[in-house]
Amino acid sequence: MPTVTANNLTMNYDQQGAGDPLILIPYLAADHACYAFQVADFAKHFTCISLDLRGTGGTDKPAGAYSTELFADDIAAFMQALGVQSAHVFGLSLGAAVGMWLAAKNPGKVRSLSLLSAWPKSDPFLDTVVRSWQVMAKALGSVPEMTIRCIFPWCFTPELYGAKPDYIESLSDFVRSRPAQPLEAFEQQSNAVIKHDVTAQLGRIKAPTQLAFGRRDVLTSTRFAEQLRRGIADSELVIFEDCAHAAIYEKVEEVNRQTLAFFQRHSTVAAGV
Repeated sequence: MPTVTANNLTMNYDQQGAGDPLILIPYLAADHACYAFQVADFAKHFTCISLDLRGTGGTDKPAGAYSTELFADDIAAFMQALGVQSAHVFGLSLGAAVGMWLAAKNPGKVRSLSLLSAWPKSDPFLDTVVRSWQVMAKALGSVPEMTIRCIFPWCFTPELYGAKPDYIESLSDFVRSRPAQPLEAFEQQSNAVIKHDVTAQLGRIKAPTQLAFGRRDVLTSTRFAEQLRRGIADSELVIFEDCAHAAIYEKVEEVNRQTLAFFQRHSTVAAGV
């Protein structure tokens, strides 16, 4: 896979499709392949650029503290190295947190912004849950196994587990098939989640923004929706019913349709550019 040097990192990415650039930012412990169910649809209309964040996949995993702001700086440098002047941006969870920092610090680089399961600042509940994942990752000695046993139940509804056990198993196999994130890198990346606070930067986000939540998400629930809507001037809210934190797997067609429609409304084609 191609790589570029950006922000003193060798960063790994995949590129598919044609049209406006669309950057997909992975969530916690995931690499660029996590949006496989989205790229197939998005690449029909956009040049999808899926990347590995610092500490994951084929991108460098340097020691030291990570932050959501640092990840955003990495992506801004990545875009410059790749020659991408501006792009639409999509992110789930950690990817959404990073997307907000990217848009706030680099308004000219973000054409539109779709945030799924975003939050402005980690609260005591989110802090407690993520710290429990850190404990279990160390106990199991494996980030992929911790993801399957500990993060998955926060991402999916009980009904999905009951109705589609084979689907859950296929997602588990997918996680195991990807390059395993080192424990040290997971600790730093999850610390970035715990310390995330973009509250003071929300007013600097000028890009049209889609805020999306799963109705039954507990982790980054709709408790954060109103603060984000008030903080980001040009924003709209979408609620996906009957799904939890990872709607991209639980409501694939609906998420793809609504997200794609949002990006198309703000594409250069729609604008006649």
